[in-house]
Amino acid sequence: MAATERLVIIGGDAAGMSAASQARRMKGPDELEIVAFERGHFSSFSACGIPYWVSGDVGERDELIARTPEEHRRRAIDLRMRTEVTEIDVTGARVRTRDVGTGADSWTGYDKLVIATGARPIRPALPGIDAPGVHGVQTLDDGQALLDTLARTEGRRALVIGAGYIGVEMAEALLKHGYEVTIVNRSEQPMATLDPDMGRLVHEALSGMGITTVSGTPVTGIRTGDDGRVRAVTTDDAEYPADVVVLGIGVEPETTLARAAGLPLGRHGGLLTDLAMRVRGHDNIWAGGDCVEVLDLVSGRERHIALGTHANKHGQIIGANAGGGYGTFPGVVGTAVSKVCELEIARTGLREKDARAVGLRYVTATIESTSRAGYFPGAAPMTVKMLAERRTGRLLGVQIVGREGAGKRVDIAAVALTAGMTVEQMTALDLGYAPPFSPVWDPVLVAARKATAAVRKAGM
Repeated sequence: MAATERLVIIGGDAAGMSAASQARRMKGPDELEIVAFERGHFSSFSACGIPYWVSGDVGERDELIARTPEEHRRRAIDLRMRTEVTEIDVTGARVRTRDVGTGADSWTGYDKLVIATGARPIRPALPGIDAPGVHGVQTLDDGQALLDTLARTEGRRALVIGAGYIGVEMAEALLKHGYEVTIVNRSEQPMATLDPDMGRLVHEALSGMGITTVSGTPVTGIRTGDDGRVRAVTTDDAEYPADVVVLGIGVEPETTLARAAGLPLGRHGGLLTDLAMRVRGHDNIWAGGDCVEVLDLVSGRERHIALGTHANKHGQIIGANAGGGYGTFPGVVGTAVSKVCELEIARTGLREKDARAVGLRYVTATIESTSRAGYFPGAAPMTVKMLAERRTGRLLGVQIVGREGAGKRVDIAAVALTAGMTVEQMTALDLGYAPPFSPVWDPVLVAARKATAAVRKAGM
């Protein structure tokens, strides 16, 4: 009888526990022992949902937990909470762990290893960054700490550092708590994942909601009062009063363990894997989720994108392969969608600067339309921007800013990008139409028609 193999997983959230669950479906406990280590208090939770819990749209913290440690254990997955992996010994095929409560160290051997260490929030070394009242929003503990601060803070001035997805979502959450909200952002426009002209639309919409956005202004420090709590955020030429500060600067791959173990990292600091999510050069080690870099199918380059959708897919692929099956993850096109109050913001593919960075010549087309037939009640405005390759007409990217019904239209473009369609081919797509859902010509198709004309004109 074959000996039982041991699969060790570092990280108890989306990628790690998806891998564990899929591997368990492939093999029973007599064939495969699964041990997972998680240093936090929660497993399998939605970090993307934290802003909506803070805002009150999601009523309870536990609604964000997909599966508890007890549920994993009932499926013969040995999930050890509050246990931090401190070292990976690749040569010895073992990991060193530390019990967060007791500090006790021990080693655990593995036959197969999954690294799902996620991402860490970017936390610049600014004066006062660790002061009470300054919050990140990476974990459920972070969300609870912020809610506790909001409940006991007497002042009503909130400042968000950074205007990416988390920044604008947290701005909305703070607005719903009755705070005066200011966003201070290093980039020239909010949402640097958009081109500046589309980011300008977001800036204007935020202003209309009563959110002050200060762009092109790096933060230099956080001033505290006599009690040590945050009082203001400083820049080179101004100071902005604040009773609570939220960091929305972004994240970077958490690959400290991988780097120390000599595993291959890419130019963004994420682990490099093959199509099967196996760490390059290591037959028995896989990695997935926010700690890896993935192939961008449009540019052909590796990039780092921290999204739960990718993490869960990675976990499924890893679990199938570690469990004796086979699966691959071909890559991404960079689709993302968000909202702040009634404004929906979406993008997929390349921005103009991304296209320039990989040497692509392109044309652009921007149109304004509505989410429904213009005469139908509730028709809301939207702006669609499309990039196409100058010579071939291949779709390169789409950005959408609008009201209800705008954001999810980006999925049309995501499918077209994945299929390698041209903008001319897109104009013939048979999309659903009825006045409550779309104009006769869907806004994405209107943009495709305009982009097709731009490609033809450029070729003359």
